[in-house]
Amino acid sequence: MRLTLPSCLKASLLLLVAAATGAGAADPQEGLFDLDDLRVKITETLPYVEVEHAGKPVIVMRHQEPDHTIVAPYDQTARDCPPYCIQPMQLAPGVETIGELELIAYLERASKGEPILVIDSRTEPWVAQGMIPGAVHIPYTRLDPAHARPEAIAELLEFELGAIRLKDLWNFSAVQTLVFYCNGAWCGQSPTNIRALLALGYPAARIKWYRGGIQAWEQFGLTTVKPTGPVPQ
Repeated sequence: MRLTLPSCLKASLLLLVAAATGAGAADPQEGLFDLDDLRVKITETLPYVEVEHAGKPVIVMRHQEPDHTIVAPYDQTARDCPPYCIQPMQLAPGVETIGELELIAYLERASKGEPILVIDSRTEPWVAQGMIPGAVHIPYTRLDPAHARPEAIAELLEFELGAIRLKDLWNFSAVQTLVFYCNGAWCGQSPTNIRALLALGYPAARIKWYRGGIQAWEQFGLTTVKPTGPVPQ
């Protein structure tokens, strides 16, 4: 979605949005930029998008500085396996693995009110370093039977994801489309949640997985936001 602000306001909008959302990490908002003449676009015809995060507008764009590099800790490539092993490209039958452009499209659709949740599955210390604008934080421990009580998982399904409880059964006909991500292709947090939901009967067609996660998002210099208070749920 392109903004239609007067040209005199376009250059300064980025800094205003940054101040409102606490943008950080791979932050393109370190200077003033002409949104109609960005040097580094998302695609040839898509310079930036606007999404809603925590009730406020955020511009998602790529970093404009030619010497920008991936920030720590996402510049690290050697992590112990296990537990940080490379995940398969196809996580489970029927679950679509998506890339950055598909994720951006889901973020835009969610901002327009479609029943879509982009879920950051990471734990609080990781989220505090920056998250994808428009995502909500549901740490993987809330959906993992190894960490959460069955009743707590059931309440999350019913009150946050749109499942309908029918005694000992679930009706998933009206559930939201869930788009999961975590730290990267070596991260098992969002895959753990996806497998748990599938085991409960959540329809695979309503689950998407951004396998690249924050590490790939950072690689493209895309906007992240840092929580300014308690980590949003």
